[in-house]
Amino acid sequence: MVTAPASVPRLRLALGLTALISLATLGAALASERWGGLVPCALCLVERWPWRVAAAIALVGLVVPRKMALVLAWLVVPVMLGGVVAGAVHVGVEWRLWPSPLPQCQAPHFQTGSIAQRLASMPAKPSKACEDATYLIPGVPVSMAMMNLLDSLAVAAGMAWFLIARRERAA
Repeated sequence: MVTAPASVPRLRLALGLTALISLATLGAALASERWGGLVPCALCLVERWPWRVAAAIALVGLVVPRKMALVLAWLVVPVMLGGVVAGAVHVGVEWRLWPSPLPQCQAPHFQTGSIAQRLASMPAKPSKACEDATYLIPGVPVSMAMMNLLDSLAVAAGMAWFLIARRERAA
């Protein structure tokens, strides 16, 4: 069990851990692109937004008055549940349960035109198909989208558990 030092209130510790986890998750995604050579798909990029928002909320929560910090801590829960939903949509696309809701995930449809016109309409940077899962650990069938879903769920559940337990201790 992790206990906060007497000088750090537990609420600030929870917000600090949320900020740290959020920034580490974003950093890992960026590192996998830069040094791992992975290309993110459009859904991968959408899945990063809840982490950005949670990091911003948690960092602001570290410096505002206690009552406002408590409101911001509660706000982290639905934001991270949004991350769970985004992850679930992406996993469903990877498992081919449904098509991607984003048009960027679809193959380009060329109408008539010359080869030069078709080449000009292609994106400058190639993208990855959203249904092609990316696995970080060879032999472990857990895609990055599934890791994101589980990580988002853990942060949402952890913050909710902390806040509910805090209310029960105060009562």
